[in-house]
Amino acid sequence: MLNFSRSRTQSRPNRSHPLGGMEFADPKKKNGAVGKILLAAGLTALCIVILKQSPSFNSPSPFSRHEEGVTHVLVTGGAGYIGSHAALRLLKDSHRVTIVDNLSRGNLGAVKVLQDLFPEPGRLQFIYADLGDPKAMHRIFSENAFDAVMHFAAVAYVGESTLDPLKYYHNITSNTLGIMEAMAAHNVNTLIYSSTCATYGEPEKMPITEETPQIPINPYGKAKKMAEDIILDFHKNSDMAVMILRYFNVIGSDPEGRLGEAPRPELREHGRISGACFDAARGITNGLKVRGTDYKTPDGTCIRDYIDVTDLVDAHVKALNKAKPGHVGIYNVGTGRGRSVKEFVEACKKATGASIKVEYLPRRPGDYAEVFSDPSKILRELNWSAQHTDLEKSLQVAWRWQKSHHNGYGSSSTASI
Repeated sequence: MLNFSRSRTQSRPNRSHPLGGMEFADPKKKNGAVGKILLAAGLTALCIVILKQSPSFNSPSPFSRHEEGVTHVLVTGGAGYIGSHAALRLLKDSHRVTIVDNLSRGNLGAVKVLQDLFPEPGRLQFIYADLGDPKAMHRIFSENAFDAVMHFAAVAYVGESTLDPLKYYHNITSNTLGIMEAMAAHNVNTLIYSSTCATYGEPEKMPITEETPQIPINPYGKAKKMAEDIILDFHKNSDMAVMILRYFNVIGSDPEGRLGEAPRPELREHGRISGACFDAARGITNGLKVRGTDYKTPDGTCIRDYIDVTDLVDAHVKALNKAKPGHVGIYNVGTGRGRSVKEFVEACKKATGASIKVEYLPRRPGDYAEVFSDPSKILRELNWSAQHTDLEKSLQVAWRWQKSHHNGYGSSSTASI
């Protein structure tokens, strides 16, 4: 008969043995732990060697260093209407571009268009940031080697400025002060400032020259005038190269159809007349509202100087190229010819081929009757003059973009500057 029984002799598990308050680990376990540590250290060292052999390991970002023959331009508001067109031109001219925009009125879609056009490393970067955040501005200037700043970022509707003036003083004046402080702290010595004819208010004499007294009549113009004063006061004790461009009413879009204007819907009431005309032509609105028919002008409507965005950008590039340390240049950027709102509407009807219903309403607060430029100074000193002066043709170019971009830049679109 077979008898199965448990052996009296059993193997004991390995244990540590306490002695005098001390524990002596099992030598086998100790050797295993040491081996794992050595293996991890070896792998870490191997990774470091491999990374160091990579050409990009010790190389700083191209945006963080100055490079001979390459101008690195910070474009504030570069996701907006005018700023994106300026960035496009700078990139075409082989500049290095950093766009800073908080997208409150800029279009991420415009940035994506630029990134697709210029995908090469070191050409374009986009930084989502608010100019009103001093810590963010310090970090951006610390991490990037800028050669120049083109400062476009701003809210820019006359009507809206009368309803919410504090927004305009903060966004335009205060943010420009922040930019100046960052430039001074980080030794960035070239500024191209995007200003406006609204700083002149309603002058007694036409055309407007750079010596015309600046007496703005709305918060938008006042905020821009204050920003100019900050820049000019700082420059008195600085070698900074400063160019201030006071431009008039901007229209048009990229002739090759890559960029356009896509304002946010809730701001249509305050937006540019071209946008209002296109909305009416597309049936987005029931018609066009013309505010003011009792001005002292030939047909009773406001007279404005309409400058094509392509020409405007060209003026900024020429200003950048001519900027000199210790020098301030102030220039009007316009065609030198005024057109009435009624003339503009007729040109828009022809450009779109649409029958646009026009409703005439009382004046808009803060508007002025007649404004057009004398561009002789910028022609004389920068060799710049407007080339796209056919109002209907500029509107045709813009209309083509509008027709092919019914939703602006698509789902990524938020607004334009």
